[in-house]
This record gives sequence, structure tokens and C-alpha cells, in this order.
Amino acid sequence: MPATPDHATTLPLSRITVLDLTLARAGPTCVRHLADWGANVIRIEPPSTGGEDIGGPRDGPDFQNLHRNKRAIRLDLKAPEGRKAFMRLAVRADVIVENMRASVKHRLRIAYDDVRGINPRIVYGSISGFGQDGPYSGRPGVDQIAQGLGGLMSITGLPGQGPVRVGIPIADLTAGNLLAFGIMTALFERETTGLGRWVQTSLLEAQVFMLDFQAARWLMAGEVAGQAGNDHPTAIPTGVFPASDAPINLAASSGRQWERFCEAVERPDWLARPDWQTQKGRSEDRVALNAAIADVTRTRPAAVWIELLTEAGIPCGPVNDIEHVFADPQVKHLGIARPVTHPRLGEQQVVASPLNFSGVAKDIRMAAPDISADTEAVLAEVGYSAADIAALRERGVI
Repeated sequence: MPATPDHATTLPLSRITVLDLTLARAGPTCVRHLADWGANVIRIEPPSTGGEDIGGPRDGPDFQNLHRNKRAIRLDLKAPEGRKAFMRLAVRADVIVENMRASVKHRLRIAYDDVRGINPRIVYGSISGFGQDGPYSGRPGVDQIAQGLGGLMSITGLPGQGPVRVGIPIADLTAGNLLAFGIMTALFERETTGLGRWVQTSLLEAQVFMLDFQAARWLMAGEVAGQAGNDHPTAIPTGVFPASDAPINLAASSGRQWERFCEAVERPDWLARPDWQTQKGRSEDRVALNAAIADVTRTRPAAVWIELLTEAGIPCGPVNDIEHVFADPQVKHLGIARPVTHPRLGEQQVVASPLNFSGVAKDIRMAAPDISADTEAVLAEVGYSAADIAALRERGVI
């Protein structure tokens, strides 16, 4: 399927065509990775969405950040003519991504088995709330439900505070990131086999995966982690400490770092304390240790401590709000805020890909598309005439 003239043909994924059936956040996060690196992404939206998605108004920051570098068409997949048009697109596509409830794609007859019958090379990516089968497969799922069910809310927040959600939709984002990796793995395998695969993940699986060492503590040692606030669960001292003007983060949990830290803050007596000479001992006495460190750090400004501790090789840094994140000189240097010009909204900035490839620019090529902006062009690419497209529009299929 040919890409539009302004589609960058030098990017790593420029020969890949993706049909994007996703809504909300997890699915669009996956597709954004593919779009940012050059895939010809065609976002297929139902006629009834109007100007909003779960992410808010189409012209709002969330939608614009999620759906850049894509083209958009409107297609009623419930109508026979709409499904036929979708299958004409699917026969030429490389990837389909969806995050419908597990049963919906089967009801629409656009599931993996339906598509691979006409295109055995298709890589079909799916995100669900809880899995494609099993006792919860029919349930609706959103990020916060996965954070709770997947254990994250039980280990977030201050001890005794009660469950606390993380300040970003981490289950959504992780599921999207993982599915993008899975799709690329299947595309790589297809180079040898010539055949695609159905690649699946879920918010629940992604959330449990992200428990990482906390999950391993239970599986291998029977330890149920609790809330530790800003302290690292096991490596002490690591946490937030008060300076005279603002809080700072510091991490000095290894033996060598602890020695350097005590020397830097001019407290060699701490090194002589038997109960603080091992990481295990420091962790068991974290309340007293943190209080002692706080008594020292609050005597000087944050910038002074950061300079002094950095010189000593101690990981440390400020606790920024989001405004100060984007004002930070290292963040500016990395160029993760990138401009893009929207035909109606003018110049705006979005969050660029965190990946970097040598010799490849990661500029944002296209702003998020307006509703149905590319319907006629995309259908024409798969053989629909102007009369055919007009007839579909008249019947409300597009």
C-alpha cells in the first residue's frame, strides 16, 4: 500500500503499513512507536466517535500527543460495506493493532483468524484488560483497575496510607510499549517464515510484569512487599531528603557509596556504627538513619548538595514538577519535546520518542489528523473510485 507523498521513506519502519483500530491509551501508545519510526499508520475510527476519544477532545494535548504521525479515516465496521473496505485494506497491510474487549473483534469478524485467511503475513496485535480468555476476559478493563488488581497500589504511597495509584497510567503505557516490542519481534520472525502471528498482552499482564523485583521477592522468598513511601524498598539510604530550600533525591545504598556519602557530608562517625555498616542493617534501621541524614541535608540548599554529592559520585538530583522537567538543561539537550505544526492549531509541542537511532532524525512529521482527513485518499489507494467513495459516504459507511 503506497504511503502519502510526505511520508518519510528513510525511517526504519517506512515499508510497514499499520491499520490502527485502537482507542483510549494502551493501543495508541503501541501504535505511536510504530508511527514515530516511519510506519504508514492508518487510524480507522468509527463514524460515531465525533470529536472526542477517551483521551479527551481531539484538539486537546492528550489526543494530539498520542496520534501524531498517523493518517485517519472513518469506517463503520458494523456495516457490510465497511467490513469489506477494512478487509481490502487488511490484505495489503503488515500490522493490525486493536484493544477492543476480547469478544468485539470476533463479533465484527475482523479478528486474527478472519484476517489471516486473506493475508497470512499479517501481524495482529491485541491489548485487552485481562487477557483474551480466562475468567476475567469479558470484563472491561482500564488502567486503575489493573493497578489495583496487579498489586501496584498496595506498594505505592506511605506506610499505612492505604492504596495509592501511580500518577501516570502505567499499566496502559507498559502494555502499549510491550505490544510494540512484540509486534517488532513477530515482524522480524516473518522475515524468515513469511508468516505473521497474533501477538497479545493485557493491562493485567503488563502490570504484574512491572512489579519486577517486588514480584520476585514473593515468588522466590515469600516476601509480601508493603508501602515504603519515597524510600527504596530494600536499598537504604535511597529516598527524598529535605534541603534548606527544596527536597532532593539521593541514593547511597551500596557499601562504597555509603562510605563516599559519609565522607561528603562530613559524618565519618556513621561509618563506625555497627548497625549501619551493612545494607541490611541500614535498611532495618531506616527510620533513624533517614532522620539523621535529614538533619544534615536540611542545613544547605539543594543545589549545593547536588553539586557536592555529584562530585563524590553519589546519585542525586532535584525533585522537579513537570514545568521544571522541561526547563532542565539535560532534558532540553535530549530534545524530547519536539515541535509540530497542526494545520488548524498552529505550532505545538509533543513528547518525542525516547529512542535514538544513529543517523536517523526523530522529528515529528505530522500532527494528529482531523476526523476523516484521509478517508478518500486511503480508499483510493486500495482501488475505490470517486463514485464508490461517494456512495459509501451517502450510506454513512464512511
